[in-house]
Amino acid sequence: MFRLFGYFIEIIRGILITARHFIVNMVFHILNLFGIKTKRKGAFTIQYPEQKTEIAERHRSLHRLMKREDGKPRCVACMLCETVCPSECIYIEATEDPDPEIQKYPSTFIIDLSRCCFCGFCVEACPEDAIRMDTGEVEFAQYNRKDMVLDLESLLNEPK
Repeated sequence: MFRLFGYFIEIIRGILITARHFIVNMVFHILNLFGIKTKRKGAFTIQYPEQKTEIAERHRSLHRLMKREDGKPRCVACMLCETVCPSECIYIEATEDPDPEIQKYPSTFIIDLSRCCFCGFCVEACPEDAIRMDTGEVEFAQYNRKDMVLDLESLLNEPK
């Protein structure tokens, strides 16, 4: 009997909390409608895609590969990003570079965005600062999974 009574008490407490939030929000909304300013900041609506908010500097968006001064990728195909990736969405094939200073470069560098969890581990693991996630592009939905695969050329292109 006590359990049943305690159960109903908790339901009534939940209803009261919900009613309090509803009434307080309604009062502030009505005050805002009449142009009365309050210290409380209310919710705001963004008319997306016409209006867009600024993306935080540390936000992780689409990947890109950095280039050297000569236009070659800065990546030395050390495979650290591929190794550390928890979703295993990065695939790299290394090729010998004629330049003895560079030694290796990626002949194939593929990132499958449909598998990527955007954790940023690949960026943190890279010793050459070759891969970054700072393009600011967050709109990359596709109709086909094959279009979600970024190859070396698309990673080296400048972001829009």
